[in-house]
Amino acid sequence: MKSESRNKERQLYSDGFETHRYEKAILNHFDASTQKTNKPMNNIIMQFLYTVLKEVTLGVIITWCTIFSSFGQNVNQENIIDSNAKPVVFIQEGVAVPNDESAPTFTPDGRAVYLADNNKICVSKMVNGKWTKPTVVSFSGQWKDWDPTLSPDGKRLIFVSDRPLEGMSQDKPQKNNQLWYTDRLSGDSWSAPRHFDAPVNLDGFNDYGPSISSSGTVCFCSRGRDGHKGMGGYYTKWLGDHYDKPKLLALNGDNDIFDPFIAPDESYIIFASKGSLFISYRNGDEWSQGQKLSAQVNNGNTNGGPYVSPDGKMLYYAQDHAPGILMIPIHAHKGIR
Repeated sequence: MKSESRNKERQLYSDGFETHRYEKAILNHFDASTQKTNKPMNNIIMQFLYTVLKEVTLGVIITWCTIFSSFGQNVNQENIIDSNAKPVVFIQEGVAVPNDESAPTFTPDGRAVYLADNNKICVSKMVNGKWTKPTVVSFSGQWKDWDPTLSPDGKRLIFVSDRPLEGMSQDKPQKNNQLWYTDRLSGDSWSAPRHFDAPVNLDGFNDYGPSISSSGTVCFCSRGRDGHKGMGGYYTKWLGDHYDKPKLLALNGDNDIFDPFIAPDESYIIFASKGSLFISYRNGDEWSQGQKLSAQVNNGNTNGGPYVSPDGKMLYYAQDHAPGILMIPIHAHKGIR
């Protein structure tokens, strides 16, 4: 890939150099002709051809610059997984496989992981080089809770739940699965969960697969929202005292988008679509069309729930028929623009 890129660069400069030589030869010819005939018409023709040749030269250079630039972007964005990397199962002590764990999310120091297991949010800690058996956190266990995600600073945890809203009967779940959050008080102590107000949660709609950036932007997926057919990915920015209206993420044409994981610096999003994992890069205020990850991850089984470790070096995800959460090394930062 790199040698091919260098060849394109050399061709660019070669084309520009040859065009310059051609232009110079013609101009020399007309200069000589003008000196012999000294006719005004020859001067007009010479000036016209000079202008045309400048435009042609500029066009050649711009065309090759565009091709070379696009080629370089593809080099940056592809192959975030090394060819010799293989996924392995993320295992904690005392957990039998296969299991129902999914959606891991780590504290900033990487020494505690929160995950969903059988509709309960659990925590496991690194002790003496091993992950302890997950235990249910204080705010979970009564209702169906899943898809936990920690903010990059570890101070807020967002999750999906069917727990009843304030003012509703507290002895039965609500009809929708929506986004909730809890704030860390100290150590392993968390505040009572709070429901995201509109426009994040909307009455009658389900929300899933949340993630949150360092600036507070929340990504999630929801079906049939705002007239959009199918499952759509959305992101909503924190404006200091409230969230703005969620915007649709069209990352894979008109195909469904599931579980959009946004990087802490919002430079990329990894998401699930058509059973595969894709990565999309931020271009100003827009997002590029998703590029499918390599066959080490997308092996024909259905994937979902992508999450990247706080250091940006490990991708975790769920896969049908896999005996638990899978993980594989990545270097997504190489694709960031």
